[in-house]
Amino acid sequence: MDMTVSRVDPGFEKDVMRCFQEQSYAIPARWLYDRQGSELFEQITELPEYYPTRTETSLLERYSAEVGEMSGTDRAVVEFGSGSSTKTPHLLSATHPAAYVPIDISGEFLAASAAQLQTQFPELPIYPLEADFMRRINLPSEVANMPKLGFFPGSTIGNMIARTSVDLLRFMRETLGTGSQLLIGFDRIKDTDTLVAAYDDSAGVTAQFSLNLLHRINREMAGTIPVDQFRHIAIWNDLYARIEIYLEVQADVHFTIGDNQFDIDKGQKVHIENSHKYGLRDARLMLRAGGWSPVREWSDERDYFSLILAEAHPFKNAP
Repeated sequence: MDMTVSRVDPGFEKDVMRCFQEQSYAIPARWLYDRQGSELFEQITELPEYYPTRTETSLLERYSAEVGEMSGTDRAVVEFGSGSSTKTPHLLSATHPAAYVPIDISGEFLAASAAQLQTQFPELPIYPLEADFMRRINLPSEVANMPKLGFFPGSTIGNMIARTSVDLLRFMRETLGTGSQLLIGFDRIKDTDTLVAAYDDSAGVTAQFSLNLLHRINREMAGTIPVDQFRHIAIWNDLYARIEIYLEVQADVHFTIGDNQFDIDKGQKVHIENSHKYGLRDARLMLRAGGWSPVREWSDERDYFSLILAEAHPFKNAP
């Protein structure tokens, strides 16, 4: 077991300790994305079962030119949770931005991705920003006076419950400002078999991604969690219209995190991720609740996935 201890994010430490000390047995999904987790997620996007990335990429290839026509040139493209930025070139090529600001919680992965993108767009000013985009962010001063186009692909919005999603959209509006635009991806509701397979692939890569969260606790918080005694589970919850991801204990376990000792009984599940799916009008309602006015929506032939361009219009008191 890797016992190397690295710098611990205070928020990560707080959420992990709350999970086990308060026996809430839930850890926010954003902590899945350390360097190893981000790299594993990029592998997931290439799996045959994982349709969202292929479908959204196809939509961007097909419709980014229309986005560019509607948004105009010389905006600063601000990508929330940029990851490897693999979809971003389609948008940058079509919109001809004045600058690009990738935002990600994994600083090391962010730097590597930004450097790679800079080789593709050598004349484009790029300002990587390591930050948690779940709250209002102060953007680099170089883009402060530029009109903004936010980019939030991958239906990452689906990882949050409705209240948190609306809060995030409001924070994005505060970050980007009135008059800005947002291009955002939403995964649609579809048959259960397709949904479950996308989050429990036959090669087991998604399971490695989930279990890496426990490895991260061991690495960063001097933990001794027996990772091999946990298994990845993905289920469809129709009432909440979401895939739920759990790590289930396969035997009674005892472990430590720092100076704290914990016991968990066989069968206990640790809830680590949700992936909400949206009906035809659900996404538009959520955007309006977050202060964004939908302008245009694009979807694929099967209605598996949609891209929505929205604007932050000035607020009105009435009607």
